[in-house]
Amino acid sequence: MECIHLSENVKITAPPMKDENPPCQFHCSVCKTSKSPWLCLTCGAVHCGRYVNAHAKLHYEERQKHSVCMDCDSYAAFCYACDEFVINDTDSGDLDKLRKHLRSVAKFHTVKNRRRDSLDSTENEGKKKKIKTDTGAKAIKPRTSGLRNLGNTCFMNAVLQSLSNIQQFCGYIKQLPSLEKKKPRANVTRYRNGRDDDILLVEELRKTLIQLWQGNKSAISPESLFSVIWKVVPRFRGYQQQDAHEFMRYLLDRLHTELLTLLPYPNPSSPYIGPKGKSTIVTAIFGGLLQNEVNCLICGTDSKKHDPFLDLSLDIPDCKEGLVNLSECLSHFTEVEELEESELYNCGTCKRKQRSTKQFWIRRLPNVLCLHIKRFRWSSHYRVKLETLVNFPIHGLDMNEYVLNNMHETRNSCSGSNLYDLAAVVVHHGSGAGSGHYTAYAYHDSRWYHFNDSNVSVCEEETVAKCKAYILFYVRRELKLPDFLVNIGSNGEETTKEDQ
Repeated sequence: MECIHLSENVKITAPPMKDENPPCQFHCSVCKTSKSPWLCLTCGAVHCGRYVNAHAKLHYEERQKHSVCMDCDSYAAFCYACDEFVINDTDSGDLDKLRKHLRSVAKFHTVKNRRRDSLDSTENEGKKKKIKTDTGAKAIKPRTSGLRNLGNTCFMNAVLQSLSNIQQFCGYIKQLPSLEKKKPRANVTRYRNGRDDDILLVEELRKTLIQLWQGNKSAISPESLFSVIWKVVPRFRGYQQQDAHEFMRYLLDRLHTELLTLLPYPNPSSPYIGPKGKSTIVTAIFGGLLQNEVNCLICGTDSKKHDPFLDLSLDIPDCKEGLVNLSECLSHFTEVEELEESELYNCGTCKRKQRSTKQFWIRRLPNVLCLHIKRFRWSSHYRVKLETLVNFPIHGLDMNEYVLNNMHETRNSCSGSNLYDLAAVVVHHGSGAGSGHYTAYAYHDSRWYHFNDSNVSVCEEETVAKCKAYILFYVRRELKLPDFLVNIGSNGEETTKEDQ
């Protein structure tokens, strides 16, 4: 947001130094922790963030004109008076000066530490030719970084980590050329950051995914992406907990809209297409097609409608044991259901609204099947969470039973292309719909990883299987990728498969 308190509160462009050398690590002046250090831009004091011991917030409450601070790790500026992150700067560019100074501090100590490590390695060469633990096992370092929590942004972090481990989607976004100066071919709202540069959501996502997979930091801060999301989707502004599924849908829909105006590819066979038969990486990977059948109970007339989808939202069937299988949720989704009195079908044959039934079938499956387990439902005047454990397969989810044959509209008897393997899971922890915490599990390089904001750790497959899934991402064993999935050259030109 455009903060109005900068000129009054920002007094420093460099942190105070205790000696000639800059500090290698910032610590809270109260509790001494190095976790989430925030620098007061009025007096230069360092305190911990609100998700540690909240001494930075306490510092502001005791000194009302010390409202603006900066994260010493991500260099994001935050105003406690506005209770939002800051995207503008002072007239003299004080925030930018401070960021450059902090980056130079970090670079100085990175080089210093590398030299020290190199010397230590040389001195110990020959002494440590082969290191073994008592069990012979080696520590496994994740190749991807964590994502810092910017204030109840775990919903975003869990979704981003899941999408980053969908190989076909992430790989394509990462290899896109910079879109900062790309001109859209149709009208699409573009937004400006504090430097008055045009900015697109897809461009910020591209940068974030590249940073994630560089693996040179234990955690990165997605504040640039989050600030763009605030502008693109105002409902996600602020720091209250948001719904991960809603965020994922807004994110994918926005990416699809932007890419249609920037890099549209003709693909009439895509199951989920945009205007004039255009498709994008979003629809090519996540797009499927439903068949909605409505039957008039008076005259028996059938009406069929085809609806594109990017994910399927599945109800949890009622059960006494507190345990259901994913197959039961899918069967419930495709069951015949009689419409309520308020949803009477306007029958074309009877020429009036009549009692009717409806049924969904999957007419065409996507390359990545995204299943949303509807854990939250309204009860009286508030939402409650269903804690039912849904058993889901890690390998070999068979979707044949729920798919119509495209030629004869009968159930497919067998098809290897309808088998799916789990790639990622988003989990909601806690009992409240508007609270709790989101984490994600994802499969990469033959191992499962747990993504909990800044922390990334290896976990066992059994741990994943026991989690209370909220969003499941399944990848098709036999992918059916369209020809427009191309390699992007260093010059930014698009090269088709035929050209390669």
